Amino acid sequence: MIRPVTQRDAAPICAIYNHYIETSVISFESTPISVEQMQQRIAQIEAMGLPWLVATDGEQILGYAYATTWKARIAYRFSVEITVYLAQQGTAKGIGSALYRALFEALEEGEVHAVVACIALPNAHSVALHEKFGMRKVGHFEEVGQKFNRWLDVGYWQVNLPRDRDNGDL
Repeated sequence: MIRPVTQRDAAPICAIYNHYIETSVISFESTPISVEQMQQRIAQIEAMGLPWLVATDGEQILGYAYATTWKARIAYRFSVEITVYLAQQGTAKGIGSALYRALFEALEEGEVHAVVACIALPNAHSVALHEKFGMRKVGHFEEVGQKFNRWLDVGYWQVNLPRDRDNGDL
């Protein structure tokens, strides 16, 4: 089941995210975050009116996906950055696709035009997921991050949502 996030989801979301912080280069954060910090992040996304979704199996959270602002300047107001994280027991089961399908549906209901994703490279699974949703690679930055004594590249993928609007000011 895919549903909107609630504040009570912060602890299981932390468990999912902190695993990636501690064991991988997928997240560029290096220190696990607290439940309170996650609650603040959830509140910030909700305050922006952007979607944050969780995939559940009963009471267990198997993954989450959300959109956040791309940049702070007003001209970027129709652009978002998306991300998805899955619990270890939720990988390779179509949960990432289900989350992104629902996330894109929610974004298409709003005023979002450009959707961007940043992927730490190499990451074939993440690239495949993003390209499944029509995203294409639009940028590559070499050695812009360092974690676990390793220089890391990032790639940017983008898709523009179809709009039934005039090309004028939105």
